Amino acid sequence: MQTVQQNKAHWSLRDVIFLAIIAIFFGIIYQVWGYMYYALAATPLKPFANDLTLGVWIMAGPMAGVLLKKVGASFLGELLAATVEMLLFSSWGASTLLSGSIQGLGSELGFTATGYKNWDKLGIALSVVTSTIVTFAWDLFSNGYLHYQPMMIIGLFLIRLVSIGFFAGVLVYWIKQLLDRTGLIK
Repeated sequence: MQTVQQNKAHWSLRDVIFLAIIAIFFGIIYQVWGYMYYALAATPLKPFANDLTLGVWIMAGPMAGVLLKKVGASFLGELLAATVEMLLFSSWGASTLLSGSIQGLGSELGFTATGYKNWDKLGIALSVVTSTIVTFAWDLFSNGYLHYQPMMIIGLFLIRLVSIGFFAGVLVYWIKQLLDRTGLIK
């Protein structure tokens, strides 16, 4: 039993390299995904653009968590992907690191809620819920969501939940399943 606990806490060189690959891969995706946000923000959907697109920006955290199965992997995966995005001249600059930290915290809390014992559907589902709640709470204050009418706030929350649920939940689970079949992650 103690060996299992030590393996969860111990980071090997392979884990660090794999985390770096995840961060680079998603950092590039995040940078490109910014164009989707701006495309939506240039339409009448502008008030919904952030919530519609946010799910993609959450993916690195749960992906790192379910693939590495390590305490802190979700937080670090998201923060490092945000760092890569920022270094690729993100239009949001250094605030990308703050967003990545908040998103990573939200993702990590889902796996924390299982005691780091479930890295499958339950862990991912809780990660979706905690990511939605944490990032939405942040946006209530930082992006002025508190100025919206209650029905608009509820609508934005539900859109965010669906976006994060699909991209950082369903899509991450499908990718994990595909990677499990390859035997690459053993």
